[in-house]
Amino acid sequence: MGKTHTILIVEDEPLIAMMLEDFLDSLGHTVKGICESVGEARIAVEEGGFDLAILDVNLKGENIWPVASEMRARGIPFVIASGGHVDPPPAEFNNVPMIDKPYTIDRVTPAIDEALANA
Repeated sequence: MGKTHTILIVEDEPLIAMMLEDFLDSLGHTVKGICESVGEARIAVEEGGFDLAILDVNLKGENIWPVASEMRARGIPFVIASGGHVDPPPAEFNNVPMIDKPYTIDRVTPAIDEALANA
């Protein structure tokens, strides 16, 4: 098993967030917290204390790109998660690993590894 990390989950659907938290726990990672809105995510990014975030692209109708930009400015790696039905990421995030929902451990692990490798 690789190195374990502290991960922030940004996801507005509680069941999906809980499932993702279970996956991360089973992989040995620590979950820093779960943010359900862009506002909560921005506060969490400012507070820091995590190695990586998994960002759902759409939180209650708000897109995540301002948070992604803030994380990039701070040098914090992230994975973009999409349920489909959204516009493609802005070009500046083309190189960010992306996972589609529903999440599976098989998808989550390589995306986390790729995000950390690119950091």
